Amino acid sequence: MPVANKNRAAPPKLKFAVLDAVETFQSSRPSIQQRLEFGKSLRKQVSFAEQGTYTPPKHRVDPITILEKQAKTRIATLIPIRYERMMESPFAFYRGGAAIMAQDLANQATTNITVQLCGDMHVSNFGLFGTAEHRLIFGINDFDETLPGSWEWDMKRLVASAVIACESLGGSEGMGKSIVRRISSEYRKRMAQYAQMPYLELAQQFIGEQDIRKHFSPEHQKKLDLYLKIARKQSNIQVLQSLTTLVGKDRKIVNEPPLIEHFAKKSDGVPLINLIDNALVHYASSLAEDRKVLFGRYSLKDFARKVVGVGSVGTNCMVLYFEGDRENDCLFLQYKEAQPSVLSPYLGQSIYKDMGRRVVSGQRLLQGAPDIFLNYGLLKYDIDRAQGFYLRQLRDMKGGIVIGKGGVSLENFPDYAKLFGWALALGHARSGEAAMISGYCGASAEFDKAMYSFAKAYAKQNEADYALFRKAVKKGQLKVANKSTQ
Repeated sequence: MPVANKNRAAPPKLKFAVLDAVETFQSSRPSIQQRLEFGKSLRKQVSFAEQGTYTPPKHRVDPITILEKQAKTRIATLIPIRYERMMESPFAFYRGGAAIMAQDLANQATTNITVQLCGDMHVSNFGLFGTAEHRLIFGINDFDETLPGSWEWDMKRLVASAVIACESLGGSEGMGKSIVRRISSEYRKRMAQYAQMPYLELAQQFIGEQDIRKHFSPEHQKKLDLYLKIARKQSNIQVLQSLTTLVGKDRKIVNEPPLIEHFAKKSDGVPLINLIDNALVHYASSLAEDRKVLFGRYSLKDFARKVVGVGSVGTNCMVLYFEGDRENDCLFLQYKEAQPSVLSPYLGQSIYKDMGRRVVSGQRLLQGAPDIFLNYGLLKYDIDRAQGFYLRQLRDMKGGIVIGKGGVSLENFPDYAKLFGWALALGHARSGEAAMISGYCGASAEFDKAMYSFAKAYAKQNEADYALFRKAVKKGQLKVANKSTQ
């Protein structure tokens, strides 16, 4: 049966008897029914009431200290942009605060049924993407913090984000409760389905366009159609037109500082193009043969730093522009630096020394149909210093989830909620033990109630942390960029 790797350390509050019992039971290769019953039996050791309770760590590190520690490993000039984006709302702060919540999740009761965790699961970390066959499917789309761990970590971060996002949109407490219950109940429903499914069939499961449509009420279909249409139009040609311009006879990426800008030509005296070329050789060396041949037909024409997201701001992210035999045969890849997961202090270090490989391996486990150019590599500055990274296409039938601003609204949030629960269940079932999780969650709404209880409590913690963050900005302890300069 599929079980994600077990390279993890037990957080302070985990029940070691549960941890040992789960691993011992899994090693005996029990039947589906036995796994369902075992999952159900775990409720006696980790009750739904415990799952619904948020208990802050006794010596909780304040959020400002955590953010300042993270900033030391990032590009200093970009940190004010990160803080400016986190200032926008409690939800934006939550998006950038995966490391803050990690210590809190480590203090909660869990069943220790291991899956590959997304690690930064929230309602904006889903979206549309194209498969190798250019089928448009829905799923999780950010894996920078992925690591094996107990499934509740993702579920609790997701439902808390739903309440916080709903509040940020002006939604009522009743709506927040309804959205969480839709996420949780769909997760339970799909996990029960996957528990009975042959492994090969499970590996071939995707959430396609028709599946998405079934979850949207008729009055919201028009907005959904627009979202799908925009995603289908995302292509390398569209990026060529929007991000580049002719400079003499050559096409170059347009500078839009500080969000898009070219680097200095040298790094520590070494031509930067040499470093990039070597990094691409390392990246290509572990591609599958068909991808390696395809990638080898393209030549690097330009590259520039491109600031993306909220939590990623300050890490080294780039856009790389390649051409084939002609200008309209273009390829744009996104380079993202991969640092250790924010979960690793609590769940143990990854089995992979290369953090790019950690991210790519986690994405392949969770997503099932990743980008054809998804792969990892090392950018080696010198014999003692290297940066792990991964590459994927910048835009190729991709469409992220946006909360507000023409995306998820109070009106269609409930429609999206079931998709969130479904996509998370599919990722967890691909990488872990669906029958045990299904047995534990059960068929009643009791688990859903517990998840809302936790989400509501953690939303209050996030609000308090956000207030501390705003206070630190006001005092000048944290420097924030001027939005007009972005």
